[in-house]
Amino acid sequence: MEIEFLERNIHSTDWATLIFVLALGVIAYNRWVFSTQFADFSKLIYSNKYIKLYREESNLKSWFTISMAFVQFVSLSFLIHIFLSKFSSTELYNFRQYLQILNLLTFLILAKYLVEKIVAICFRLEDFLDQYSLVKVNYRSYLGLLLLPLAMVFFYNKTIDLLVLYIIGIALILANIFIYTMVIKIYQKQIGSYFYYFILYLCTFEIAPYYILYKWYLNSGI
Repeated sequence: MEIEFLERNIHSTDWATLIFVLALGVIAYNRWVFSTQFADFSKLIYSNKYIKLYREESNLKSWFTISMAFVQFVSLSFLIHIFLSKFSSTELYNFRQYLQILNLLTFLILAKYLVEKIVAICFRLEDFLDQYSLVKVNYRSYLGLLLLPLAMVFFYNKTIDLLVLYIIGIALILANIFIYTMVIKIYQKQIGSYFYYFILYLCTFEIAPYYILYKWYLNSGI
């Protein structure tokens, strides 16, 4: 009698569960400690009251802003990881590969901010850049808050169709267009006389880095 041994692949999702719990813990902590601020933040999609109340430059480095940005990084990194796993570019349950995506995303955003900061110092636009960056961070953090439940469902559900991820990707692009529209609306007086330079800024710092990253991904053969 021949005995055939079958390889048993056990994929651990404990690391993902811990990260999701950590992100949910950050949200719960902010909702408890900063209840009023969180309540205003949760209405950001249809009210700009939060932008008006917390527009000081110091809020850019506050715990609430940084921690909600962390939730955004977690959500986007998981969605990117899940999307790439559909093309066998990454292994869905590989913690090291997810960590690489998270680190790359964080590095890209922070490096872009530092370059913007240097340019703003050269042209004496530091105050405007800080307020502009704060508005972007707030809207994108709110978007990351909405994406976290989707990331959790997509990660643990293996039957998610690739078309759904494409729809989510298109929705993210439209959401970013909405964010820039809101920024232009809020700072239309400051941007009005420098509209050409603002469009040039968008192409250089907002579109080009992601396009370069996309081309790198295509040429890397990952």
